Amino acid sequence: MSEKAAGVQIISEVLARLNKEDEEEKLTDDEESRVCGVCGDLSNGYHFNALTCEGCKGFFRRNIKRSNQLRCPFLNKCVITKNSRRSCQACRMRKCQAIGMCKDMVMSDEKVQERRVQIKKNKMLNSPVELSFQQEKRIQELLFGHRSTFDSAFSRFSSFRPMDRNILPVNTHKQTASKLFNPLTECPRNGCSTASKSTTEPTSSPSATSCSSSSSCFHSSIKKQEHHIRNDVENRCVFTALPHVADLTTYMIQNVISFSKSLQDFRSLTMEDQISLLKGATFEIMQIRFNMVFNSKTSTWECGHITYCIDDAVRAGFQPCLLEPLFRFHHTLRTLGLQEEEYVLMQAMSLFSPDRPGVQQHSLIDKVHENLALTLKTWIECKRTGPEKHLLYPKVIACFTEMRTMTEEYSKQILQIQDIQPDTISPLIMEMVSKGSCNDL
Repeated sequence: MSEKAAGVQIISEVLARLNKEDEEEKLTDDEESRVCGVCGDLSNGYHFNALTCEGCKGFFRRNIKRSNQLRCPFLNKCVITKNSRRSCQACRMRKCQAIGMCKDMVMSDEKVQERRVQIKKNKMLNSPVELSFQQEKRIQELLFGHRSTFDSAFSRFSSFRPMDRNILPVNTHKQTASKLFNPLTECPRNGCSTASKSTTEPTSSPSATSCSSSSSCFHSSIKKQEHHIRNDVENRCVFTALPHVADLTTYMIQNVISFSKSLQDFRSLTMEDQISLLKGATFEIMQIRFNMVFNSKTSTWECGHITYCIDDAVRAGFQPCLLEPLFRFHHTLRTLGLQEEEYVLMQAMSLFSPDRPGVQQHSLIDKVHENLALTLKTWIECKRTGPEKHLLYPKVIACFTEMRTMTEEYSKQILQIQDIQPDTISPLIMEMVSKGSCNDL
């Protein structure tokens, strides 16, 4: 071998040896830097201001909160290693403090629980929201019950008394005044016209007329009808639209009862609680269903071959303190653009309200109501897009408050109408607004 080749080989061997020593030294430094300062076990990071293993971290946190003093059974010189660390708590604690573990950095139990809750919340926020199997099943049950009991075309609504959109005067000399009171007399603001040229003949067909009412015409009709109602007893006039509206209401109530009885949670309740829930929620569920056919552009309810306007409720005897908030409610709810699933969840939430008068199984009904509310909230999170979805749920909840107030006023006005025009409203409607129990549901 030449001298040059021998020199190259020597240099290569020296460099290889130096590199190996560097790697061994580096490995030793890394291992030493990861050693627990208390027991020598493998450390997983800094805990309470010192590099420790998970075991010594938990030991320090538990014992620093104790009020009793730890005592060494020997000479306070116990050697703490991975294998002996459990033999003497006092010496282990002194070593924890000696390497700098700080008592002030230990959180209280309350703080630990708050942190765990916050971590759980953060995980929930970062993870995609999904409907559970039970929630999906509940929605499908509600949709089936709703679709089998609500026909948006109202094709099953038949054998009703015809809609009469005229106000019938008793005396001939009152005919001029009756035209003034007629809510369908032409309105100069919006051009609404009378349904019939005759003031003595009722409309021949329920579908023969429809009224497209704006807010101005509505208020005008309300004022005229208020004056007319004050003279009802004296003039012996009748609410001409009341027979048809009563038949429509009875039809809707029957469907609401059928919808309720299609739900397993409802059938599992006692008969007394079923009746209490129905009497409290029927008007609200009716309005939720009517909203599904409400046309906010024309302010009319398009119920198949018959179109209704707010004036029809005026001609049925209802008064402004109910009709004005009802009118606003339908416009507000319709602007939310609810999907069918959201409508049926609203109906179920209204039905399972534990604070209805006469309810006995409060906790059971409240649990169902909470599950429905959570299902609605989860549905909105899963299926809705855009920033407006975060405000949708509270807006829906606000609608329940409005409906609760209107329900009380509706019951009061039904009783007033019954006094003025008896034997027109069906017994089922009267039972729904009465204070007593009903056994015919």
